[in-house]
Amino acid sequence: MIVERFRDNDMLPIYQRVRDEGRMFPEDLKYIDSWVEPNFSRCFQLMECDNLRLLQEWILKWRSLGVTFEIVPVVSSKETREVVEPLLEHS
Repeated sequence: MIVERFRDNDMLPIYQRVRDEGRMFPEDLKYIDSWVEPNFSRCFQLMECDNLRLLQEWILKWRSLGVTFEIVPVVSSKETREVVEPLLEHS
């Protein structure tokens, strides 16, 4: 999960670049979906990759627009349940 923060809640420069140049993802970085807060301060992007360097490569392409990124590794609920299930007590 990527938490993207827009400087001064101004997402227009980001949307303009996406419109003009696309999302500029490196090959093998898979974009799943994204959600934007109603006040435009943050965007939450779900992505998938096996190599975190791909995220670094992508983030560097956006550094000049005043946006900051937080990388939060996540595991799906389904996968977590599979790990936890053997530890649950069965009645």
